[in-house]
Amino acid sequence: MEVNNKATQINLFSLKTVQMRAFHATWFAFFLAFFGWFGIAPLMAIVREDLVLTKAQIGNTIIASVAITVLVRILIGPLCDKIGSRKAYTWLLILGSIPVMGIGFARSYETFLLFRLAIGAIGASFVITQYHTSVMFAPNCVGTANATTAGWGNLGGGVTQMVMPLIFTAVLSFGVDKFLGWRLAMVIPGVALFIMGIVYYFFTQDAPDGNYEELREKGAIADESRSIASFLLAIKDYRVWALFVIYAACFGVELTINNIAALYYHDKFHLDVKTAGLIAGLFGVMNIFARTTGGFFSDFFAKKMGLRGRVMFLFVVLLGEGIMLVLFSQMGVLVLAVGTMIVFSLFVQMSEGATYGIVPFINRKALGAVAGIVGAGGNAGAVAAGFLFRAEGITMQQGLLYLGAMVAVASIGTVFVRFSPAVQAAEKKAFDAALAERQRLKAEVA
Repeated sequence: MEVNNKATQINLFSLKTVQMRAFHATWFAFFLAFFGWFGIAPLMAIVREDLVLTKAQIGNTIIASVAITVLVRILIGPLCDKIGSRKAYTWLLILGSIPVMGIGFARSYETFLLFRLAIGAIGASFVITQYHTSVMFAPNCVGTANATTAGWGNLGGGVTQMVMPLIFTAVLSFGVDKFLGWRLAMVIPGVALFIMGIVYYFFTQDAPDGNYEELREKGAIADESRSIASFLLAIKDYRVWALFVIYAACFGVELTINNIAALYYHDKFHLDVKTAGLIAGLFGVMNIFARTTGGFFSDFFAKKMGLRGRVMFLFVVLLGEGIMLVLFSQMGVLVLAVGTMIVFSLFVQMSEGATYGIVPFINRKALGAVAGIVGAGGNAGAVAAGFLFRAEGITMQQGLLYLGAMVAVASIGTVFVRFSPAVQAAEKKAFDAALAERQRLKAEVA
């Protein structure tokens, strides 16, 4: 979908333009979505005791939390093409808040599993975030915009590891027991999601020139009936599926670590729930700059080498992720494990930023579909990894080792992400035009 008047620069401390309002609304909505999505993860040691869960059952709940997101992410991309980011995000946040608050009613393994499955739908928020910023920002800075909004959103996965144990502790201070405490604690992220859904509707618009409904009435953008055709274009493109696998190897790994890190440190290094959560949270906190770094360098190498530069950078950071995950799996000393995890986290999130530095250029006519399918790859990777960690014959340490080897192999998939000379020339022209517009605006201000 071709959209006019995209922003050529990111004015981080401004809310004056529709582009920057969308920028800040998308990352904060995604942050809260992550908070609700993984809010229960740092409390799993308490939940395990309360519901008497086995290792296999915990593994099943981890798989459930990311499995449904595969389907919802695939569906949400074309939905964005049809109704726009504003309405799609509003409804996802409001409806998603219900199972987040409702998980406290789980009284058995089966009901807990169903609630985690339902909560997983919130993970589709990532696709809307990337779609909205792709529509709002020009080629010269779209990689940085996508990476920053996604990275700051992913930061919720780290913050929840640190904050939810504190919320849990605060709830206990009112005199309730720990089994009621974890249930009450989950109400907080649920309420935040509901409120953000309302805010998103009134604070943003679909595109720089207005909402999709208005723009279609004016004939400024294509009719929504073409969304099905654009989806078919996306699923026929082998590059989309190559990026699907690549994103499975980076975001899928991040989701897996978010789910197991606190429990891993609790069991392996015999830490209490609060300390394990704080350390596990360091993995996600790297999102405050790491994913942005991946998007920034994707834009940088695009300036130097065009689209080929974006792909080459993706290969390097994805291979680095695989190597660092293998090293992390072998660490038996707490300090070394934490240090290695932080470096590993840097590569994971740069790989994610680099992936979505490429997504907007695969097919402009099927942006929502491409973003949705590639985003679903992240959850498909997390589902596959979940089976590693539910197997009784495989320890968590072995699972991490095998996962690292798989990531290294997946980096080879970048050879399938190619662009024709005509597309590369056209995108270079668009990139240069965006840079020229940015310079013109700077000169006017000066």
